[in-house]
Amino acid sequence: MGRTLVIGDIHGGLKALDQVFERANVTTDDLLIFLGDYVDGWSQSFEVINKLISLKSSHDCIFLRGNHDELFYDWLTKSKDNPNWLFHGGQATINSYKDRPYNFIKIHIHFLENLENYYLDNQNRLFVHAGFTNVRGVEDEHFTKMFYWDRSLWETALASRNLPLEDDFYPERLKLYKEIFIGHTALSKININQPYQAANVWNVDTGAAFINPLTIMDVDTKAFWQSDPLPSLYPNEKGRN
Repeated sequence: MGRTLVIGDIHGGLKALDQVFERANVTTDDLLIFLGDYVDGWSQSFEVINKLISLKSSHDCIFLRGNHDELFYDWLTKSKDNPNWLFHGGQATINSYKDRPYNFIKIHIHFLENLENYYLDNQNRLFVHAGFTNVRGVEDEHFTKMFYWDRSLWETALASRNLPLEDDFYPERLKLYKEIFIGHTALSKININQPYQAANVWNVDTGAAFINPLTIMDVDTKAFWQSDPLPSLYPNEKGRN
């Protein structure tokens, strides 16, 4: 059996993805769980999606849906302009897809349509891009957008990180799963550049969209490998706002 590896938010940084694969010595025996946000930020969103599609034929992969992936899908399929999305990395993705052959675009649309909202493994470990709000868990979540937009799960974990499990005020949501692995909220915003645990929630978004590295982590051992900071890989770009 290989490892179970979880990969943080890539945001168009193919060079970083290639680096962490090499540094982690990823093999075809490993299960790869991608937490979403494959696009928006650096200039290689098209190439990142191409890479992920090709990995499906050679590796065991789980691809989760991120909020940026959903926004991009809306633009691809509905020509839906979103000024806020454009400002926060969307324009770089549009530039990356300019003049691409339509047969590739159709394949990428199919990939985006088939992203998963969450993955729950046989050890009761939950993988989700952002979070969930229902106290009974992901199966009872009525607002599916919460899987890729919610920030309250991470905020709750941070606020509860010093509470013992048996405390009356310990959040019910956090008792449902052995561990929860998320992206979505960049740790660089609190000056952290490595995976960070709060309660039983592991945040693996180390801020590759901004100034920090991309991270891949072994969910069993918690060993992790990182790329170089993205600005050093894309010195003529600025990444996400």
